[in-house]
Amino acid sequence: MRGRRWIAALLVSVTVLTAPATVLAATNKTTKYRVYQNETAISEFSDLKQAITFAGWYSESYVEEISTRKWVWNNYPRYKLYQFDVSLPGWEFATLDEAKAAARYYKYTSIRDMQSTGWVWNNYPRYRLYQGNITLDEWEFTDLKEAMAAAKYYLGAHVIDLNTNKWVWDNLAQAEKQQLRQGPKIYQVKQNGTTKDEWTFAYLEDAINEAVNWSNSVVVDSTDGGKVVYANSNKYKVYQDDNLINEFASLDDAIYYAQWFLHIKIKLDGKEIWNNFPYYQVFQNNNKVAEFKTIQESLQYAEWYKYISIRSYHGSRIWSNFRKLLYWGWNGSSAAETIKKQVQTTVGLDIDSPTWFQLADASGNLKDTSNKESMVWLKSQGYQVHPLVSNQFDSALTTQFLANPTAQQTFISALVNKAADLGVEGINIDFENLSAKDRAAFTAFIQSLTTAAHNKGLIISIDLPRGSVKWNHLTAFDHEKLAGIVDYIITMTYDQHYSGSGTPGSVSGLQWSEEGVKEFLEYGIPRDKLLMGIPYYVREWKIDGTTGALVSNRAIYMKDLPALIETKKAVSVWDPQFQQYKVEYAEDGYNYVFWLEDEKTVQARIDIAKKYDLAGVAAWRLGYETTEVWNSILPKK
Repeated sequence: MRGRRWIAALLVSVTVLTAPATVLAATNKTTKYRVYQNETAISEFSDLKQAITFAGWYSESYVEEISTRKWVWNNYPRYKLYQFDVSLPGWEFATLDEAKAAARYYKYTSIRDMQSTGWVWNNYPRYRLYQGNITLDEWEFTDLKEAMAAAKYYLGAHVIDLNTNKWVWDNLAQAEKQQLRQGPKIYQVKQNGTTKDEWTFAYLEDAINEAVNWSNSVVVDSTDGGKVVYANSNKYKVYQDDNLINEFASLDDAIYYAQWFLHIKIKLDGKEIWNNFPYYQVFQNNNKVAEFKTIQESLQYAEWYKYISIRSYHGSRIWSNFRKLLYWGWNGSSAAETIKKQVQTTVGLDIDSPTWFQLADASGNLKDTSNKESMVWLKSQGYQVHPLVSNQFDSALTTQFLANPTAQQTFISALVNKAADLGVEGINIDFENLSAKDRAAFTAFIQSLTTAAHNKGLIISIDLPRGSVKWNHLTAFDHEKLAGIVDYIITMTYDQHYSGSGTPGSVSGLQWSEEGVKEFLEYGIPRDKLLMGIPYYVREWKIDGTTGALVSNRAIYMKDLPALIETKKAVSVWDPQFQQYKVEYAEDGYNYVFWLEDEKTVQARIDIAKKYDLAGVAAWRLGYETTEVWNSILPKK
């Protein structure tokens, strides 16, 4: 099995290198906090203060406790500035005073408290200045005194209150008004295109005073081609959801009316300027299921459901629990028909990794068994393809290779160019059984390979054995540095007991697997880079029935276990040490034992990956299992 030699390699490492006397206790760098900008994760930290400091450089960011997904800090603004129905980037503020300071440069602006409904402030003009029939856009004011102050520069000026549409002030003397009333009747009031004889006036104020009594009325100047010089229209339209339910000439009246209903929008000239929808909306998939005034209320609701996203009223996504585990599978083969048959057994598989490449010799030549047709077929079925490249698990060969920069460049160039030509998404590095003395050289090689691959748009993943921070410095694999280089790390959490083990035991006890994940996290490896290996096989141990001596062992595929148990009438007993069933039977003077792998153990391993919020899981290998196994874990993605 892959990874079967890592223990032996470790023993070699320990004898080659000895720990320096000055080595201090290893630091646990397990990340506990994740920083997001809206729903996008951008970094992880073990220290809360560092996480908060980092998050502070981003707007609309928050810090989550990874294990609970609880927010422990956020800098979401509370107030949002609008001009009519438009809010620009940067128009969100922590305080109302900051929002008001920005709003002073614009007219027709409003400020919304995003933890409330409607407006908390607006500068919509309340008064409009006229000189006779003439008015200008800049002659709009929020205060009557401002309008009166501007009017002093003009003769024959008057002010209309835009909230009531009434004539509320003018600088015409009574004698002047009386003189105007003696002139020709040029102003006519019309309501929805109709008029009356008594609705004709010589003086504009009189016409407006009449028009105020009739909704949706206008005053026209008959001497100017019927030009509309005043309108008492119900320009504020009130909608419930998308249904028009009322309309008003007064903005204040429209808002007062709207407050008695839910899901109200007020529109002006087709622009939504006011609403009382809660700002934070909760969706399950794409269906809105709830809405709240605060993000915290939304989060409390969301934690009880799957496939949830929290969005702002305008549709920007703030938070989601849509994250799905990647399901990765190795083929262990390059044969086209084998790959096709294995993949067709799966359900929910995301990434397939055929064994296509190998380090052929110390000169860096590439052994290539790739198949373009297989790649095309896999991608046509919706799978990403990340072919595996190995080093033949040959320690001496790899040492010679890593000592030769020219060989490395030859190998890297051939591998990356071939992968790019094939059109695969990435490359999976499976170099095993390395000598500890090659630690630095191997890390440098992975850096060069990753740089070249990234230049071609390729993803690099690497398979690594378990490795405690307490003794990792003695091995060939610098987990922490490698994690900073590659895109994904796959922990080979299997072969706890392998073909060379001196005592029987599980291939991968559940507790042992979880400890392996925790070890990797202690290096500070981001969880969204880490996949956990899953075995689809067991190791059966043959023991002498008389002496109890271990005779031999063999690997058995998971899919063959039910028939074996039935045929041999094997007995299963729960083993708390490995958290699996221990299966035993006797035959011809020998006792046989293995630790069961089935749908339930695979589900338990998925639960470990979800518990630690990993990127996914990777199965060694496809073809060892049945479709029922995949069906059982599909809901856990």
